[in-house]
Amino acid sequence: MINLKKNHIRESHALTDSKGFAFAFNIVANGQSLKVGYYQETCPDLEPLVKEIVDQVISISPTLAPPLLRMHFHDCFVRGCDGSVLLESPAKKYEKDADSYLSLRGFEIIDQAKAAAEKVCPGVVSLYEKIQLDNEDIFRVIIEFYVYQVKGPFWEVETGRRDGRVSIKSEALHKLLAPFSNISTLKKGFKKRGLSVKDLVVLSGGHTIGISHCSSFHHHLYNFTGRFDTDPSLDSKYVKKLKMKCKPRDQNSIVEMDPGSYETFDESYFRLVAKRRGLFESDVALLDDIETKAYLKFQALSHGSTFFEDFGESMVKMGRINVLTDKEGEIRSVCTKVY
Repeated sequence: MINLKKNHIRESHALTDSKGFAFAFNIVANGQSLKVGYYQETCPDLEPLVKEIVDQVISISPTLAPPLLRMHFHDCFVRGCDGSVLLESPAKKYEKDADSYLSLRGFEIIDQAKAAAEKVCPGVVSLYEKIQLDNEDIFRVIIEFYVYQVKGPFWEVETGRRDGRVSIKSEALHKLLAPFSNISTLKKGFKKRGLSVKDLVVLSGGHTIGISHCSSFHHHLYNFTGRFDTDPSLDSKYVKKLKMKCKPRDQNSIVEMDPGSYETFDESYFRLVAKRRGLFESDVALLDDIETKAYLKFQALSHGSTFFEDFGESMVKMGRINVLTDKEGEIRSVCTKVY
């Protein structure tokens, strides 16, 4: 066992990084009533149940890890980690109805897991735990599914949250950090939520997996300063490749966030950004600050020597943003509706 200050990292046979190490994170939230194994006594079959469901779904849709990570980020950065992103409004006025949320995927897995959990442990498990557990288990199952192709981090999720009762579309439009954010906006946004500059770079590293529509970086290529120009900080060869995939009026084509490695959770994202080949303006912005640039280049040069550890720790920290615990909020019986 390796002891890193107060955080204990223990080996897990299922998940290893590129150097053969395996990491699991067991970090207890201070004063927030969150802990690993919160449901161990009230619903001991919960995690095996969720894993069984994810196993079934992953055989059909093995690429849901990036969308679920994105959903986790969207939920936590708007009202805090309370599952408000899952609520549905007939009038289309909830977070889920914001334009930037329309491409989110994976809701059906959460619905399925919640329905199964309600049968064995009615009224006990909050919906936000389903998002968190899915993040953990999706990673574990995808690693097992792509045992030689995908090697990513694993962290133990703190549980004990309750669901929020409020979801507002306008908040989703204004509070979520956009892919065209500059470094000042990014740092302020993370600091406001109790996350460090290091967390900013680490979590940006999640862009190592997944895809994006041209609409998320079109401005980056064709109208950077409002004069129909391209961001001059981008590598010119990379620009040519992107413009071949995304024509001037193309908003819907799909591009890999980490070309050639978008299905593999690794440190290649940092090498790309260091070479000025970041897909989003928020990626390129990491080179505009001494601290973010230093961490980015460290991971690029060290082949991600601490990336897996850091990512797990940052995910746990992000999962603590404005959580509802004890008697706050509620435990919904249906994912999409306030109780």
